[in-house]
Amino acid sequence: MEIDSDDDVLRLTFDRPEALNAMTMETADELADAIEGATPAEYGAIVITGAGDAFSAGGDLESMAETPESSQEAYERVTETFGRVVEAMLECPVPIVAKVNGDAIGAGLSIVALADIAYAAADATFSCAFVRVGLIPDTGGTVMLPHIVGLRAAKQLAFTGEFFDAERAADLELVNETVPAEELDDRVADAVDGLVDGPTATIGMMKRAMHENMGRSWGEALDYENLLQAQARTSDAHVEGVTAFLEDREPEFE
Repeated sequence: MEIDSDDDVLRLTFDRPEALNAMTMETADELADAIEGATPAEYGAIVITGAGDAFSAGGDLESMAETPESSQEAYERVTETFGRVVEAMLECPVPIVAKVNGDAIGAGLSIVALADIAYAAADATFSCAFVRVGLIPDTGGTVMLPHIVGLRAAKQLAFTGEFFDAERAADLELVNETVPAEELDDRVADAVDGLVDGPTATIGMMKRAMHENMGRSWGEALDYENLLQAQARTSDAHVEGVTAFLEDREPEFE
């Protein structure tokens, strides 16, 4: 991973363009480490993208083939690497934006599904390709993909491993928007600027409530929502937002 930061934005780039940014165990560790360390006090947004022409081709099959292991060893390895990435992305209080500059295949598609917001170049290609190598979707693929695209569509994508274009990815709501490749940087920059200017800690609370409430009953979910709203009402961000509204100006969140 190439890890950089500027203007309150943490930028994480898959940096193996010669391998279409296929992810190794080391890549997963670096990605999880970076996201786990991100806080609203330091960053207003995280952007994940790929170097070169691809976003990520998914797991590095060559490195997998070179590492024979038992089922238990595979379980521990996946849990400690790609499993960490899933937990880090879902629990991160800083909003995560996927800038899908090219093909997102296998675990690369799962990363897009885990991101809070995703923008894709119009010429990007997607595939939940695990079935093509006799695997089930991982990196949260069986968790988030059905929530985002719906159960039936998720089954179709997973069972067939079919390739599909960015327009269909947008229709499925796997990405929020597609733009011409030459406009992707500017579109993501505009979105990130808006996030950075917002109340990051409050946005983190929204994300936490939405994610944790997916597994709760309606009553439990509403109670948890009320709990977090009570915390938000006593925050500096709320005070500034109300003050700015009453003074007829734009809020200046810290």
